Amino acid sequence: MPADNQTMTENERIEPTLNPTEPGPVGVSREEREAAQAASESEALGQAQAEVAALQGKNAQLAEQYLRAQADMQNTRRRAEDEISKARKFAVESFAESLLPVVDSLEASFAHKDATPEQLLEGAEATLRQLKSALERNKIVEINPPVGARFDPHQQQAISVVPLPPESTQEANTVVHVLQKGYLIADRVLRPALVTVAAAR
Repeated sequence: MPADNQTMTENERIEPTLNPTEPGPVGVSREEREAAQAASESEALGQAQAEVAALQGKNAQLAEQYLRAQADMQNTRRRAEDEISKARKFAVESFAESLLPVVDSLEASFAHKDATPEQLLEGAEATLRQLKSALERNKIVEINPPVGARFDPHQQQAISVVPLPPESTQEANTVVHVLQKGYLIADRVLRPALVTVAAAR
């Protein structure tokens, strides 16, 4: 077969490419294709606008929730500060109220000009009991370690270290004498006890 005929046969087998400017498939005009394309683009644009509107609504909703959360947080902080302020005020008020009977007892004792020493002593002891009771009601407790107790640097302050007599069986680093009682307030040291401590042998 000649080369030209062979080339012609191969060219005949190649399917022609579609030209956008050329008429489309049989029965569909260019105007109809353009209208369909415009409708598809319009639908895609509508979907995009709907998604944007939905996102804007969601953003507004989240912004509103954030502002509400901020307002709730500020209100909670304000209420907590008010409660702390009231608690401090009423704590002082309660402590002062518990001391009023002590003041009454002291004033009553001074009112008796002709009281005997025994009566004055008895009144002073009663007043001291009232005072200790008032302190305990407000969680103020004595630190008064017994002799021989292990020295506790967290609640006690050693004023001096003293040697023990040879016949003493007391261990070193223990309390020998309490010079001044200490006090705790709600498990916190208000004032350490002043003590002397046994020296090492």
